[in-house]
Amino acid sequence: MSRHTTFKIGGNADILVKVKSLAELKNLLSLAKEFDVPCFVLGKGSNLLVSDDGIEGIVISLDGLDEVKIDGDTVVCGAGASLRAVCIAAQKAALAGLEFAYGIPGTVGGALYMNAGAYGGEMSQVVVSATAIDFEGNESVLDLSDMQLGYRTSVFKSNGLIITSVTLKLKNGDTSEIKAAMDDFFGRRRDKQPLEYPSAGSTFKRPEGYFAGALIEQNNLKGVSVGGAQVSEKHAGFVINTGSATCQDVLSLINKVKDVVKTADGVELEPEVIFVGRK
Repeated sequence: MSRHTTFKIGGNADILVKVKSLAELKNLLSLAKEFDVPCFVLGKGSNLLVSDDGIEGIVISLDGLDEVKIDGDTVVCGAGASLRAVCIAAQKAALAGLEFAYGIPGTVGGALYMNAGAYGGEMSQVVVSATAIDFEGNESVLDLSDMQLGYRTSVFKSNGLIITSVTLKLKNGDTSEIKAAMDDFFGRRRDKQPLEYPSAGSTFKRPEGYFAGALIEQNNLKGVSVGGAQVSEKHAGFVINTGSATCQDVLSLINKVKDVVKTADGVELEPEVIFVGRK
Protein backbone atom coordinates (compact mmCIF):
# COMPACT_ATOMS: atom_id res chain seq x y z
CA MET A 1 0.00 0.00 0.00
CA SER A 2 3.03 2.30 0.21
CA ARG A 3 2.65 2.62 -3.58
CA HIS A 4 -0.93 3.84 -3.24
CA THR A 5 -0.72 6.42 -0.43
CA THR A 6 0.81 9.89 -0.38
CA PHE A 7 2.56 8.96 2.91
CA LYS A 8 4.38 6.17 1.01
CA ILE A 9 3.72 3.92 4.01
CA GLY A 10 1.84 0.64 4.37
CA GLY A 11 2.12 -3.11 3.99
CA ASN A 12 0.42 -5.28 1.41
CA ALA A 13 -3.26 -5.42 0.62
CA ASP A 14 -4.50 -9.00 0.30
CA ILE A 15 -6.12 -7.98 -3.00
CA LEU A 16 -6.18 -4.64 -4.86
CA VAL A 17 -8.83 -4.17 -7.54
CA LYS A 18 -9.18 -1.13 -9.77
CA VAL A 19 -12.75 -0.84 -11.01
CA LYS A 20 -13.49 0.96 -14.27
CA SER A 21 -17.28 1.18 -14.08
CA LEU A 22 -20.19 1.14 -11.69
CA ALA A 23 -21.15 -2.29 -13.03
CA GLU A 24 -17.71 -3.65 -12.14
CA LEU A 25 -17.97 -2.16 -8.67
CA LYS A 26 -21.37 -3.76 -8.09
CA ASN A 27 -20.11 -7.12 -9.32
CA LEU A 28 -17.07 -6.95 -7.06
CA LEU A 29 -19.18 -6.08 -4.00
CA SER A 30 -21.50 -8.98 -4.79
CA LEU A 31 -18.56 -11.40 -4.96
CA ALA A 32 -17.09 -10.01 -1.75
CA LYS A 33 -20.40 -10.54 0.01
CA GLU A 34 -20.75 -14.07 -1.38
CA PHE A 35 -17.34 -15.09 -0.06
CA ASP A 36 -17.51 -12.93 3.09
CA VAL A 37 -14.43 -10.88 2.21
CA PRO A 38 -14.05 -7.41 3.80
CA CYS A 39 -13.66 -4.40 1.48
CA PHE A 40 -11.96 -1.03 1.84
CA VAL A 41 -12.55 1.76 -0.68
CA LEU A 42 -9.49 3.77 -1.72
CA GLY A 43 -9.27 7.16 -3.35
CA LYS A 44 -5.86 8.74 -3.92
CA GLY A 45 -4.68 7.60 -0.48
CA SER A 46 -3.94 11.19 0.47
CA ASN A 47 -5.36 11.17 3.98
CA LEU A 48 -4.45 7.63 5.01
CA LEU A 49 -1.94 5.99 7.30
CA VAL A 50 -1.87 2.29 6.41
CA SER A 51 -0.69 -0.39 8.83
CA ASP A 52 2.76 -1.90 8.32
CA ASP A 53 0.91 -5.23 8.27
CA GLY A 54 -1.28 -4.13 5.37
CA ILE A 55 -5.03 -4.35 4.84
CA GLU A 56 -7.16 -7.47 5.10
CA GLY A 57 -9.47 -8.35 2.23
CA ILE A 58 -10.07 -6.33 -0.93
CA VAL A 59 -8.88 -2.76 -1.43
CA ILE A 60 -11.08 -1.18 -4.10
CA SER A 61 -9.60 1.67 -6.14
CA LEU A 62 -12.16 3.96 -7.78
CA ASP A 63 -9.60 5.70 -10.00
CA GLY A 64 -11.41 4.38 -13.07
CA LEU A 65 -14.59 6.28 -12.14
CA ASP A 66 -13.04 9.56 -13.28
CA GLU A 67 -15.38 11.00 -15.92
CA VAL A 68 -16.05 14.76 -15.67
CA LYS A 69 -19.10 16.25 -17.40
CA ILE A 70 -19.95 19.95 -17.50
CA ASP A 71 -23.43 21.27 -18.28
CA GLY A 72 -23.77 25.01 -17.85
CA ASP A 73 -22.67 25.77 -14.28
CA THR A 74 -23.06 22.15 -13.14
CA VAL A 75 -20.17 19.72 -12.96
CA VAL A 76 -20.84 15.99 -12.56
CA CYS A 77 -17.75 13.94 -11.79
CA GLY A 78 -16.98 10.36 -10.95
CA ALA A 79 -15.82 9.79 -7.40
CA GLY A 80 -12.39 8.72 -8.66
CA ALA A 81 -11.72 11.94 -10.56
CA SER A 82 -8.81 13.89 -9.11
CA LEU A 83 -9.60 17.29 -7.61
CA ARG A 84 -6.83 18.76 -9.73
CA ALA A 85 -8.44 17.51 -12.96
CA VAL A 86 -11.87 18.81 -11.93
CA CYS A 87 -10.43 22.22 -10.98
CA ILE A 88 -8.70 22.50 -14.36
CA ALA A 89 -11.86 21.44 -16.23
CA ALA A 90 -13.91 24.02 -14.31
CA GLN A 91 -11.36 26.75 -15.02
CA LYS A 92 -11.36 26.00 -18.74
CA ALA A 93 -15.17 26.20 -18.70
CA ALA A 94 -14.98 29.58 -16.90
CA LEU A 95 -16.62 28.20 -13.76
CA ALA A 96 -15.57 29.67 -10.42
CA GLY A 97 -15.92 28.43 -6.85
CA LEU A 98 -13.59 25.45 -6.76
CA GLU A 99 -10.29 27.34 -6.79
CA PHE A 100 -9.63 26.53 -3.11
CA ALA A 101 -9.37 22.83 -3.98
CA TYR A 102 -6.58 23.21 -6.52
CA GLY A 103 -3.57 21.51 -5.02
CA ILE A 104 -5.49 19.38 -2.53
CA PRO A 105 -4.21 15.87 -3.33
CA GLY A 106 -7.18 13.57 -3.56
CA THR A 107 -10.26 12.46 -5.43
CA VAL A 108 -13.62 14.19 -5.52
CA GLY A 109 -15.17 11.30 -3.60
CA GLY A 110 -12.49 11.45 -0.93
CA ALA A 111 -12.84 15.22 -0.70
CA LEU A 112 -16.59 14.92 -0.11
CA TYR A 113 -16.09 12.10 2.41
CA MET A 114 -13.81 14.41 4.44
CA ASN A 115 -15.52 17.68 3.45
CA ALA A 116 -12.05 18.78 2.41
CA GLY A 117 -11.25 22.45 2.40
CA ALA A 118 -8.55 25.11 2.30
CA TYR A 119 -8.19 28.88 2.33
CA GLY A 120 -11.75 29.55 3.43
CA GLY A 121 -13.43 27.16 1.01
CA GLU A 122 -14.72 23.64 1.47
CA MET A 123 -16.71 21.05 -0.41
CA SER A 124 -19.94 21.91 1.39
CA GLN A 125 -19.96 25.26 -0.46
CA VAL A 126 -20.02 23.72 -3.93
CA VAL A 127 -21.59 20.25 -3.72
CA VAL A 128 -25.32 19.84 -4.38
CA SER A 129 -25.75 16.06 -4.52
CA ALA A 130 -23.96 12.75 -4.73
CA THR A 131 -24.79 9.24 -5.83
CA ALA A 132 -23.68 6.32 -3.70
CA ILE A 133 -24.15 2.60 -3.30
CA ASP A 134 -24.17 0.37 -0.25
CA PHE A 135 -22.29 -2.90 0.04
CA GLU A 136 -25.42 -4.70 -1.19
CA GLY A 137 -25.19 -2.79 -4.47
CA ASN A 138 -28.24 -0.59 -3.84
CA GLU A 139 -27.94 2.92 -5.31
CA SER A 140 -29.13 6.13 -3.67
CA VAL A 141 -28.92 9.87 -4.24
CA LEU A 142 -28.09 12.20 -1.38
CA ASP A 143 -28.76 15.94 -1.44
CA LEU A 144 -26.52 18.40 0.38
CA SER A 145 -28.93 18.42 3.34
CA ASP A 146 -28.53 14.66 3.71
CA MET A 147 -24.73 14.72 3.90
CA GLN A 148 -24.22 16.25 7.36
CA LEU A 149 -21.10 18.04 6.17
CA GLY A 150 -19.03 19.50 9.00
CA TYR A 151 -15.40 20.20 9.73
CA ARG A 152 -13.57 17.32 8.01
CA THR A 153 -16.56 15.03 8.35
CA SER A 154 -19.68 13.82 6.58
CA VAL A 155 -22.45 11.26 6.93
CA PHE A 156 -20.43 8.94 4.70
CA LYS A 157 -18.09 8.27 7.62
CA SER A 158 -20.90 6.50 9.45
CA ASN A 159 -23.51 5.34 6.92
CA GLY A 160 -21.32 2.82 5.07
CA LEU A 161 -22.17 4.18 1.62
CA ILE A 162 -19.61 4.30 -1.20
CA ILE A 163 -19.67 7.60 -3.09
CA THR A 164 -19.72 6.95 -6.84
CA SER A 165 -20.32 10.41 -8.32
CA VAL A 166 -20.57 13.99 -7.11
CA THR A 167 -22.50 16.93 -8.58
CA LEU A 168 -21.09 20.43 -8.04
CA LYS A 169 -22.76 23.78 -8.66
CA LEU A 170 -20.33 26.55 -9.56
CA LYS A 171 -20.60 30.15 -10.78
CA ASN A 172 -19.79 31.73 -14.10
CA GLY A 173 -16.52 33.59 -14.02
CA ASP A 174 -13.49 34.68 -16.01
CA THR A 175 -10.98 32.01 -17.01
CA SER A 176 -7.92 34.18 -16.38
CA GLU A 177 -9.16 35.34 -12.98
CA ILE A 178 -9.99 31.76 -11.96
CA LYS A 179 -6.54 30.57 -13.05
CA ALA A 180 -4.86 33.41 -11.15
CA ALA A 181 -6.72 32.41 -7.98
CA MET A 182 -5.82 28.75 -8.47
CA ASP A 183 -2.15 29.64 -8.98
CA ASP A 184 -2.20 31.88 -5.91
CA PHE A 185 -3.63 29.16 -3.68
CA PHE A 186 -1.20 26.58 -5.04
CA GLY A 187 1.72 28.97 -4.56
CA ARG A 188 0.77 29.53 -0.94
CA ARG A 189 0.49 25.79 -0.42
CA ARG A 190 3.89 25.19 -2.03
CA ASP A 191 5.58 27.95 0.01
CA LYS A 192 4.18 26.97 3.41
CA GLN A 193 3.78 23.20 3.27
CA PRO A 194 6.45 20.47 3.03
CA LEU A 195 5.32 19.19 -0.36
CA GLU A 196 8.81 17.86 -1.08
CA TYR A 197 8.24 15.03 1.45
CA PRO A 198 5.61 12.28 1.56
CA SER A 199 2.85 13.06 4.05
CA ALA A 200 -0.89 12.78 4.51
CA GLY A 201 -1.45 16.52 4.60
CA SER A 202 -2.42 18.20 7.85
CA THR A 203 -1.89 15.61 10.57
CA PHE A 204 -4.29 17.08 13.12
CA LYS A 205 -7.71 18.69 12.96
CA ARG A 206 -7.89 22.34 14.00
CA PRO A 207 -8.84 22.43 17.71
CA GLU A 208 -11.55 24.94 18.52
CA GLY A 209 -9.98 28.28 19.34
CA TYR A 210 -6.47 27.19 18.34
CA PHE A 211 -4.28 26.18 15.42
CA ALA A 212 -2.67 22.76 15.72
CA GLY A 213 0.54 23.84 13.99
CA ALA A 214 0.99 26.82 16.30
CA LEU A 215 0.47 24.69 19.43
CA ILE A 216 3.00 22.15 18.19
CA GLU A 217 5.55 24.80 17.23
CA GLN A 218 5.32 26.69 20.53
CA ASN A 219 6.14 23.44 22.32
CA ASN A 220 9.40 23.21 20.36
CA LEU A 221 8.33 20.08 18.52
CA LYS A 222 9.40 21.16 15.04
CA GLY A 223 11.94 18.68 13.71
CA VAL A 224 11.26 16.09 16.41
CA SER A 225 11.53 12.58 14.98
CA VAL A 226 10.61 9.00 15.72
CA GLY A 227 12.41 6.71 13.30
CA GLY A 228 11.76 8.04 9.80
CA ALA A 229 8.75 10.15 10.86
CA GLN A 230 9.35 13.81 11.62
CA VAL A 231 7.37 16.90 12.60
CA SER A 232 8.07 19.10 9.60
CA GLU A 233 10.51 21.94 10.16
CA LYS A 234 8.65 23.89 7.47
CA HIS A 235 5.13 23.52 8.95
CA ALA A 236 4.60 21.99 12.39
CA GLY A 237 1.11 20.82 11.45
CA PHE A 238 2.58 18.15 9.17
CA VAL A 239 4.19 14.85 10.09
CA ILE A 240 6.37 13.82 7.15
CA ASN A 241 8.07 10.66 5.97
CA THR A 242 11.78 11.49 5.63
CA GLY A 243 12.30 8.35 3.62
CA SER A 244 12.05 5.28 5.82
CA ALA A 245 9.12 5.93 8.13
CA THR A 246 6.90 3.04 9.20
CA CYS A 247 3.30 3.30 10.27
CA GLN A 248 4.42 2.65 13.84
CA ASP A 249 6.91 5.54 13.63
CA VAL A 250 4.13 7.91 12.62
CA LEU A 251 1.70 6.65 15.28
CA SER A 252 4.37 6.97 17.98
CA LEU A 253 5.22 10.51 16.89
CA ILE A 254 1.54 11.51 16.75
CA ASN A 255 1.05 10.22 20.31
CA LYS A 256 4.17 12.03 21.48
CA VAL A 257 2.94 15.32 20.03
CA LYS A 258 -0.52 14.81 21.52
CA ASP A 259 0.93 14.10 24.97
CA VAL A 260 3.19 17.18 24.97
CA VAL A 261 0.43 19.55 23.82
CA LYS A 262 -2.10 18.06 26.24
CA THR A 263 0.31 18.44 29.17
CA ALA A 264 1.48 21.94 28.25
CA ASP A 265 -1.74 23.53 26.98
CA GLY A 266 -4.58 21.25 28.04
CA VAL A 267 -5.64 20.86 24.41
CA GLU A 268 -6.54 17.45 23.00
CA LEU A 269 -5.30 17.19 19.44
CA GLU A 270 -7.37 14.91 17.22
CA PRO A 271 -5.70 13.33 14.19
CA GLU A 272 -7.16 14.25 10.81
CA VAL A 273 -5.23 11.36 9.24
CA ILE A 274 -7.22 8.12 9.08
CA PHE A 275 -5.51 4.90 10.22
CA VAL A 276 -6.51 1.78 8.32
CA GLY A 277 -5.40 -1.82 8.18
CA ARG A 278 -4.34 -4.58 10.53
CA LYS A 279 -3.59 -3.50 14.07
